[in-house]
Amino acid sequence: MMRRRTTLLTSCIALTLALGATACGGGDVSAGGGDKALSGQTVTVAGVWSGSEQKNFQKVLDAFTEKTGAKTQFVSTGDNVSTVVGSKIEGGNAPDVVMVPQVGVLQQFAKKGWLKPLSPTAQQTIDADYAPVWKKYGSVDGTLYGLYFKAAHKSTIWYSPDALTQAGVKPPKTYADLLKAGHTVSDSGLAAFAVAGQDGWTLTDWFENVYLSQAGPEKYDALAAHKLKWTDPTVVEALTTLGKLFKDKQLIAGGQKGALNTDFPGSVEKVFGPKPEAGMVYEGDFVAGVAHDQYGKAIGKDAGFFPFPAVDGGTAPVVSGGDAAVVLKDAKNAKAGMKLLEYLATPEAAAVWAKAGGFLSPNKKLDPAAYGDDVTRATAKSLVGAGDSVRFDMSDQAPAAFGGTKGAGEWKLLQDFLRDPSDPKGTAAKLEAAAAKSYQD
Repeated sequence: MMRRRTTLLTSCIALTLALGATACGGGDVSAGGGDKALSGQTVTVAGVWSGSEQKNFQKVLDAFTEKTGAKTQFVSTGDNVSTVVGSKIEGGNAPDVVMVPQVGVLQQFAKKGWLKPLSPTAQQTIDADYAPVWKKYGSVDGTLYGLYFKAAHKSTIWYSPDALTQAGVKPPKTYADLLKAGHTVSDSGLAAFAVAGQDGWTLTDWFENVYLSQAGPEKYDALAAHKLKWTDPTVVEALTTLGKLFKDKQLIAGGQKGALNTDFPGSVEKVFGPKPEAGMVYEGDFVAGVAHDQYGKAIGKDAGFFPFPAVDGGTAPVVSGGDAAVVLKDAKNAKAGMKLLEYLATPEAAAVWAKAGGFLSPNKKLDPAAYGDDVTRATAKSLVGAGDSVRFDMSDQAPAAFGGTKGAGEWKLLQDFLRDPSDPKGTAAKLEAAAAKSYQD
């Protein structure tokens, strides 16, 4: 799942991704010290990435092969990483390394006893080169299992400069102004937004940004931990706010039906593809990778973004996400897998994907010059500089059955809400029922 991520402006873009990695560059820490010590071994890596993300991650794996001699094999799991990896473990065919896109799934794997603690080398790197928030999200019951290799800024709205210029619209500062600007864009001939309703995770991101800004960080943390029920009035209020957008056929390309038939890559295509249907698309900084790789857009020139605006007088939200590398205990090549993690922790590994685009690293030692454009460079700087100030994606913190499974839990219920946003209170009750069951399990 492409879940997750670019931004530019200072305060609003203050990201929170700063996580785990190794010392400055190479040596023993980076997987064997370049002496081809792992020749003859193959490391199997499972992850949600496909398309341009998989292609760019393969460049990182190829660099690991060049450095250590170990071959790699990447297996794309699709969005249901928990189910796919679980079945592979049960079948005696566990991958060595899994790139986990959700905190809740990492916690689930750890509690089932599937994970190996990170090596002392990897732990030292995380302590030295990443903000404490990434160690927190990579740990379960005080043991560090996950290295966050790829980070995301999920509070960015991407737009076609031509579309906004033609409509005479400037990037809005408030959510109310965002909807007003959307109507102006639609009056000029394009729908305001392409919404990727076919992918339920994008709808959770919409909700989280609205909720964080409208209800505030303390309520956000409580809801993420299910210490606050989904029937709370703040949830109903956020759904009501979101419903105003979802039910406005003038704002959404293809209306609700069109949105439900649009996946994430398709939503980017509707703004930046050869036949534009919308002026804006909400999602994280990783939109830039698709716009650039698939449609040849120059980031900062043909594709711009503005921070997700503040809702109802709240603070502009900054929601982050990330993909954590873990080593499975049952892996056939767990030792070589851990060497891969130690390599991924280095700025050297991060620089490979940074150059390719569509990537942010939480590693403080990565030179910003490694990024290919000024927009991403500015975003990465603010991301690393933000430290612990941002909130991690809420659905990613939930048990997978609620926050990370296609056709179930929050993903499905928000798709149902997109289809018919007339009953926010009823939707909140259904969300609470699903959450209560999955958190109990």
